[in-house]
Amino acid sequence: MSSFESVTVLKSANIYFNGNVTSRTVLFPNGEKKTLGIMMPGEYEFGADQKEIMEIQSGKLSVLLPGSETWLQIDGQSVFEVPAGSKFKLKIQTVTDYCCSYV
Repeated sequence: MSSFESVTVLKSANIYFNGNVTSRTVLFPNGEKKTLGIMMPGEYEFGADQKEIMEIQSGKLSVLLPGSETWLQIDGQSVFEVPAGSKFKLKIQTVTDYCCSYV
């Protein structure tokens, strides 16, 4: 899906890591929530309160998912899931465009 129809976008940005990771929240009529954002090069760790589906639109990065000892390498588009109640690590090599769905 390359666009969203009939949604509400919250004006206030979500800003993390001194502005190196930012996103905007998109709310759907059915209660679904997504964020659209950009990550600048750097290393980050995030906690996931609920299950997250991360859709990488573009970028070069490595992801260490919970329970794994192997970094997943991504160059371009990809999708990965993060279980609820867990943490995951990212090493961003180039500016990365993403969409996160909260399940």
